[in-house]
Amino acid sequence: MNSHSTLPRWWRLLLAGTLLAMLAAGSARAAEDSAGAAALQEKYLALQTQLGHNQFQQPVYLNSTETPNTIKGDIYAVVDYPFASVSSALTMPGNWCDLLILHLNTKYCRANGGTLVMHVGKKYEQPLPDTYRIDFAYHLASNSAHYFDVAMNADKGPIDTSNYRIRLEAVPLADGRSFLHLMYSYSYGFASRVALRTYLATAGSNKVGFTMLESKPGAAPQYVDGIRGTVERNTMRYYLAIDAYLNALNAAPQARTEQRLQAWFKATERYPRQLHEVDQNSYMSMKRKEIARQNSIAN
Repeated sequence: MNSHSTLPRWWRLLLAGTLLAMLAAGSARAAEDSAGAAALQEKYLALQTQLGHNQFQQPVYLNSTETPNTIKGDIYAVVDYPFASVSSALTMPGNWCDLLILHLNTKYCRANGGTLVMHVGKKYEQPLPDTYRIDFAYHLASNSAHYFDVAMNADKGPIDTSNYRIRLEAVPLADGRSFLHLMYSYSYGFASRVALRTYLATAGSNKVGFTMLESKPGAAPQYVDGIRGTVERNTMRYYLAIDAYLNALNAAPQARTEQRLQAWFKATERYPRQLHEVDQNSYMSMKRKEIARQNSIAN
């Protein structure tokens, strides 16, 4: 005797409806994954010229945009790691803290459930109370054998900045490598705009980004500066942190932290005009202390 026949008709209908809803949700998720993967693969094909010929001397393309209240940087890159390794490493929230701490301005990061508790500050050692806390809501939007999409969003940041967004999506390539898209953006209000412009007019007056502007034949290269230059530098720092993290996965676990730090600093020094801030000994000493603090305390 079929046990379902003993259930009330309304209960059988409820079970059937629930099953249909689950199947529909699964189909919608699969369709979203396929659409995201197809769009990123199409972007890879469209960027062949830029990936093959650029100022980075590697398959990387960077773009930035600025509106009256928002700034955004996008990096597209081919990385020499198989998609399975990239996906397993970068779809775990705790791994992101080991990655984000490589950035000069990240002073602390701890995964707390679905939140990444992050502190940012100056480019030198600081007590945590002197830094700014940003809580990123972590969301794994898609995760399949051919595509993943990770989003980290924070409503509030230092001073009156807001709407921080970090997004990473990736697809496998036919040659065994992976194609990534990293997006970093935030919004700013009056106070943060004034503070940023003051910095750019004083200590940051010689800072530039990576986008090359048109210049006269024979003249020295001219790069974008101002707020766009700022977001381009930070987007590149986050991308180099991703690459350094992936690069160390094949090292022995006890050696990975040092390898990541060495790889990140070495990569930034390839672009001294944009990214040089401190010497290697200062960076390594500061980050070892910050990582030890990150591993020893909860937030």
